[in-house]
Amino acid sequence: MGARRIRREQRRQDMAESRRTNGMLKMKERLRRHKRMLEILRKGRLPFTPPVLSWLSATLNKPARQIVQADVDQLLHQQ
Repeated sequence: MGARRIRREQRRQDMAESRRTNGMLKMKERLRRHKRMLEILRKGRLPFTPPVLSWLSATLNKPARQIVQADVDQLLHQQ
């Protein structure tokens, strides 16, 4: 008895360790992605590819279909 509890605790500990190690990698990847997306925005105009629109939508907190070039220009001037 108690084997389930032990496995659960081990799993919880492993998951916490994974979050610590992967979290730092994800932060670096987010910074790289942010720079990459800004470069794409500077080079082009609407309509952008779906990954860029998805990133824009999350950044502007707006649905992709409502994003206009003025929003993109404003974002670029803020950066």
